Amino acid sequence: MLRSDGPLALRETPLGVYLVGTAAGPLGGDDLALDIDVGPGSCLVIRSAAGMLLLPGPNGGESVLRVSARVGQGGRLDFAPQPTVAAAGCDHRAAAQIDLAAGASLRWREETVRGRHGEPSGQCVSRLDVTLAGVPAYRGELTVGGPQTDHSSAVLDGAGAVGSVLLVDASHPRPKASVHDGLAVLPLAGRGAAVTATGPDAAVLARRLDHGEKLAGY
Repeated sequence: MLRSDGPLALRETPLGVYLVGTAAGPLGGDDLALDIDVGPGSCLVIRSAAGMLLLPGPNGGESVLRVSARVGQGGRLDFAPQPTVAAAGCDHRAAAQIDLAAGASLRWREETVRGRHGEPSGQCVSRLDVTLAGVPAYRGELTVGGPQTDHSSAVLDGAGAVGSVLLVDASHPRPKASVHDGLAVLPLAGRGAAVTATGPDAAVLARRLDHGEKLAGY
């Protein structure tokens, strides 16, 4: 069953469920939520029709997107929307909580572009928390739009785009850690891998993340 309201609509297609923007935003002051429930043995693919543009609101304020997902035993969630663009002046916080039952699998891909062409980046904080069979499997948070992170050689080093893919699947062996130009593939403590990448733009970032998934064996 699909149910949606506000600026994010859900549309079912033969290729999966698509997120479709029905209004501008998220804007400062928006508080949005997305709940996902994948039954045991089921597979859900989520994509988006276009990138998400984060914008400042007319009265300022922070925009928020909360995602809560549950995947039953033997189920699979494949979440990979188009890139998010942090427009100048935005102040956005995204938080995803994913609960995987034993034997469930996950592909969770996020890409963020620092501003539109020729403009500085707004601020975007994205957090991902994943549990597997009640045990923490991954905890991660990324902030863009702050000079201490955007231009630090230990974080983004001026990259125009940054992204990650979290892969959890007990049927795959743990990959070896590997680091390449703008790309890192790191095994999780349990089964799975975290792929992170940076790039000068969204196109380069996407290619590096695709390569990282192949290196991880997914």
